[in-house]
Amino acid sequence: MTDNGRHKILVVEDEPDIRELVRYNLEQGGFDVIESEDAVEALRLIDEERPSLMILDLMLPKADGMDICKMVRQRTRSSKLPIVMLTAKATEVDRVLGLEFGADDYITKPFSPRELVARVKAVLRRSEAGGASEQPRDVFERGRLKINFESHEVWLDGKVLEMSLREFELLKFFVRNPNRVFDRLTILDLVWGGDTYVEPRTIDVHVRRLRILVERDASRPELIHTVRGVGYKFSPEGLD
Repeated sequence: MTDNGRHKILVVEDEPDIRELVRYNLEQGGFDVIESEDAVEALRLIDEERPSLMILDLMLPKADGMDICKMVRQRTRSSKLPIVMLTAKATEVDRVLGLEFGADDYITKPFSPRELVARVKAVLRRSEAGGASEQPRDVFERGRLKINFESHEVWLDGKVLEMSLREFELLKFFVRNPNRVFDRLTILDLVWGGDTYVEPRTIDVHVRRLRILVERDASRPELIHTVRGVGYKFSPEGLD
């Protein structure tokens, strides 16, 4: 926050017209704005200007926006910087990837400037409300399940679970995307990676193994549900 009590927003966008549109509407909404058109300058401004929030395009010169998001989250000084992605990439895979890489919100172009300002304010409110009591990003804990994403440790009913790396990555994907239905190809892309070739039915095998580990009764799943004709959905309510 600046000396005048206004939040400072960093806008990372290589198209001047869009950058100007975003800047104008943010200033009308009561924010101070700093701008960058590439990744290198953006990282420098984060360190020097300490913005309250970053609006980030994905298609940038010198580095991809996803890479910037990942770097920001990995650095101690900027790990909790709120990030709103603003991009023309509008597929579900792109949205999920953006959130998985650490974005707090994801807005697609073309966009409503008024909605953008409203969502920036909402992200800032959530960030400020969380404060010191906010649960660390690297830990998930609900009911009988606890996961430390950094150490790759999982506890169920207080006991450590032994699982493969792939089972762990699949469980992490599910708990970070609750109550959303994903088809097998999307799960393959986001968990296995687009460069890995495996059959979509490989997902079914790993889901069965994961159910044996985390469900009370693998034959009657409460957490990982099959959605016929589509794929799978994780319901955290089954942990309570």
